Amino acid sequence: MSVPPPCRDRGLPQQLTITLESEVPLRELVESALQSQSHVLEVGLRRTRQRVADFERQYGMGSAEFERKLAAREIDETLDFIDWLGEMALLSRLEEKTRALQWLKLG
Repeated sequence: MSVPPPCRDRGLPQQLTITLESEVPLRELVESALQSQSHVLEVGLRRTRQRVADFERQYGMGSAEFERKLAAREIDETLDFIDWLGEMALLSRLEEKTRALQWLKLG
């Protein structure tokens, strides 16, 4: 497994204590939940990257150029462009969550 890039929100180490009053093995339950979340994030990343790539292809420019042109008012704000910005923001959040999960360690 490769070392994940630094997470911008990493900050100080955090610790969480979980108490479960059940016969269900807690570690297995938490590991399963983390694996499920990781899978959900992977699917979301794949779909969102595809949507961003579709916008880039449709408008013939990369997302960085699109953001620059929109900020400089070189292009008008349209519903498609608002959607593109939304997909870019979603991609950023999904990447941050993925990095955070990669740093998570069960003790």
